[in-house]
Amino acid sequence: MKAKANGQLHRIEMGRHIVADPGICGGQPTFKGTRIMVWIVLEQLDRGMTWDEIVGEWDGKVPKTAISEAIAIADWVVKHKPFKGFHVGARRKSARRPTAVAA
Repeated sequence: MKAKANGQLHRIEMGRHIVADPGICGGQPTFKGTRIMVWIVLEQLDRGMTWDEIVGEWDGKVPKTAISEAIAIADWVVKHKPFKGFHVGARRKSARRPTAVAA
C-alpha cells in the first residue's frame, strides 16, 4: 500500500467490489462494505462451490459480479498477507522468447 505524506497507509480500490484497507482485516483485500476476505471466496471456488452457493453463503453481500472480480485479481491475493500494491511482486511473463545459442 502507498503511504500518505503523513506516513499512514491508505485504502486501495482494487475494483468496483474489492478494496484493500490497512484498517480492515490488516490490509487484506476484502469486498467493499464487508470484512469478507477475497481469499476466502477464492478457496470456496477451489473447493467446488458454485457461484450461487457462495452468494447464498454470504447472504448476497458477495454478488456474482464481485466473485468475477475476485477471480480476475486472484494472482494478487495472498492468504493471510496484506495487499502490498500493484507494483510489488507483480507476476509478469517475459515478453522475450529464449533464443537458441549457436554451438
